[in-house]
Amino acid sequence: MYPMEQQQEETASKIYQYAFKLRDQGKTKDEIKQDLIMHGIDESTAEAISGNIEEHYANYTNIKKKTAEKNILYGGLWCAGGIIITAVTYSAASDDGGHYFIAWGAIIFGAIQFFRGVSQRM
Repeated sequence: MYPMEQQQEETASKIYQYAFKLRDQGKTKDEIKQDLIMHGIDESTAEAISGNIEEHYANYTNIKKKTAEKNILYGGLWCAGGIIITAVTYSAASDDGGHYFIAWGAIIFGAIQFFRGVSQRM
């Protein structure tokens, strides 16, 4: 890479870091664009950067939402499965006498994953 290209890449990286910092502070797309313009970035470039930042955050939010939904679903299934196995084996043991199986691993693992998903969703 040529020194000029490297310098341009570093400058672009710093601009994006600054724009991400503004977004993390709760600034809107238009506020980021105006801030970049005030710092000497031309309007079309500022529009592109603020649009890219907004798109990145939309994708990130969508991924977080899908992850939370998966954790809620699979956690609920693990927990319910553990409870069902425990109930069925307990019922069989109480009718005929004998031992039953408490699926505490599945119940606890499922509950943790379920509540992690609920927490992620908020």
